[in-house]
Amino acid sequence: MKSCNDTQMSEILLLGFSQEPELQPLIFGLFLSMYLITVFGNLLLILAVSSDSHLHTPMYFFLANLSFADICFTSTIVPKMLVNIQTKSKVITYSGCITQLYFFMLFAGLEIFLLTAMAYDRFVAICHPLHYTVIMNPRLCGLLVLESWILRFLHSLLENLLVLQLAFCTDLEIPHFFCELNQVIQLVCSDTFINNLVIYFATALLGGGPFAGILYSYSKIVSSIRRISSAQGKYKAFSTCASHLSVVSLFYCTSLGVYLSSAAPQSPHASAVASVMYTVVTPMLNPFIYSLRNRDIKRALKRIIGLPVM
Repeated sequence: MKSCNDTQMSEILLLGFSQEPELQPLIFGLFLSMYLITVFGNLLLILAVSSDSHLHTPMYFFLANLSFADICFTSTIVPKMLVNIQTKSKVITYSGCITQLYFFMLFAGLEIFLLTAMAYDRFVAICHPLHYTVIMNPRLCGLLVLESWILRFLHSLLENLLVLQLAFCTDLEIPHFFCELNQVIQLVCSDTFINNLVIYFATALLGGGPFAGILYSYSKIVSSIRRISSAQGKYKAFSTCASHLSVVSLFYCTSLGVYLSSAAPQSPHASAVASVMYTVVTPMLNPFIYSLRNRDIKRALKRIIGLPVM
C-alpha cells in the first residue's frame, strides 16, 4: 500500500543509469560528448540551410526546424543529468521535474509532427512532381510548422495540468535519467484513470495519426517508384527520401519500442538505457544522416567552414 505525501513535495530523485561511483566519469564523458556533437552538428545544419539560397526549399525548411527541435529536445534532458553527475546529486526539484516533463513532451511530439510533414513533402515531390511548387508553397509549410507547435503546446500543457492535480507518494524515486511521464505517474498514490485515459488517447491520436500518415506517404512513394522504368530513375527517386526514412526508423521505432515494452515486465534500468536511443542518439545522428550523402548540404557546409567547393 502506497503512503501519500499530504504536503507539497519539493524534490525527486533521478536514479539514472548506475549507482556505481567508478562509472560516473565514464557516463559523464560519454553524454557530454554526445550532447556537444548534437548541438554543434544541428547548429551547423541550421546555419547551412539559412545561409545557402539553394537550400531554401520546403524539405530543408522542415529539416532546419527538425534540427532546432533536436537541440531543444536534448537540451531538456542531458544538461540536468550532467549537472547531477558532476555534483554527485540525484535530486531534481518538483518544479524542475514538471518543467522538464513539459518541454520533453513538447519537443518529442514536435519531432514526430515535423517528420510527418517531411514525409508529406517527399510524397508530393515524388508522386506529384509537376505540382510540387504549387502544393508545397511557403504558406503551407509555415502553417504545418505553426500547427505542429500549437498542437504540441496544448497537449503538453494539458498533460502537465493533469499531473499537477495528483497526490504523490512519499517514496519519490524515478529509475530513469529524466522525468518521463509514465515514470512520474508511477509515483502517484491517487487515482490516475483520467491521466491514463488522456495518455492513451493522445498516443493514439498524436502518435498513431502521424505514424499512419508516414506509412501512407511511403506506400504511395513506393508505388510511384515501382512505376519508374529505368533503374537510375528509381535510385534517384528513392535517394531523395532515404535520409528521412532512416531518421524515421531511428526515432519512431525506438521510441515506440520503449513505450510498448513498458507494458511488459522488465527492468526499469533497461527502459532508461533504451530511452537513450531516441532522446540522445537519434538527435546526434540526424545531422550526419542528412549531410553525408547530400551534396547540397555538404557544399553549404564547406562554404561555412571555408573549404574549397568543387
